[in-house]
Amino acid sequence: MQDVLDRLIELLDLEELEVNIFRGRSPQENRQRVFGGQVAGQALVAAGRTVEDRVVHSLHAYFLRPGDPTIPILYEVDRIRDGRSFTTRRVVAIQRGRAIFHLSASFQKAEDGPEHQDAMPDAPDPDTLEPWAEWMTERLGGVSDAVKQWFLRDRPIEVRYVPPAAQGPGKARQLVWIRARGELPDSPLLHQCVVAYASDLTLLDTAQIPHGITWADPRYQVASLDHAMWFHRPFRADDWLLYVQESPSAAAARGLCMGHLFTRDGRLAVVVAQEGLMRPVAPR
Repeated sequence: MQDVLDRLIELLDLEELEVNIFRGRSPQENRQRVFGGQVAGQALVAAGRTVEDRVVHSLHAYFLRPGDPTIPILYEVDRIRDGRSFTTRRVVAIQRGRAIFHLSASFQKAEDGPEHQDAMPDAPDPDTLEPWAEWMTERLGGVSDAVKQWFLRDRPIEVRYVPPAAQGPGKARQLVWIRARGELPDSPLLHQCVVAYASDLTLLDTAQIPHGITWADPRYQVASLDHAMWFHRPFRADDWLLYVQESPSAAAARGLCMGHLFTRDGRLAVVVAQEGLMRPVAPR
């Protein structure tokens, strides 16, 4: 699986066209639109390429238009501020002269201060859980071979779902173990960008669980609207991370989801928030 992960690393390795201008490409997959995690990860790479000796501690982003996977994406970086402790960057992703994505990211120099965190919930060891292909195969009954092939393709992120009976109370909640499928270089920014990519894979699903909405449900239009992340403690994206996902609300055709990413030894590494569109499609 290292080859699959290497392709993700290559995807995140943007081409620098000019000062503050970068170009990214999409994988050759049969997608109708660019995967949101890809754009978030590439935009964070673009921002990070303009910052030295500081690590990103937060990002806030909006998905403005569907991206076209058949053409490159331009990333324009605005160097908003370079302070003594914090650095701020704004990135706009552009296709055909129009913004499809907007990201603001803040970077901080290393500092010490008081610490506390929520405890990681109990969860089965990821090595005892079903691999993605087995878990997904059980849920693809009745779909076409083309759909099965799409869902079961090799992916750069390994995902293992904790069974609902082991997750505790609450319907709009799921626990998922994730990690990169291979070994990553020792670059903190790259690990953060890989987790930014992975954080969009399963989070919005949490808001759909109470309503019986599945991945390809034709009754609903589902899409990410915005995405925010806070990076609290060091981690490796190629080690298992427990992604604790909850949805406190769904209303007005939107679902709100919160995610907490814990390292295997219980350190809270990243907090994620996302709102997504869950719009009923009018019958034809």
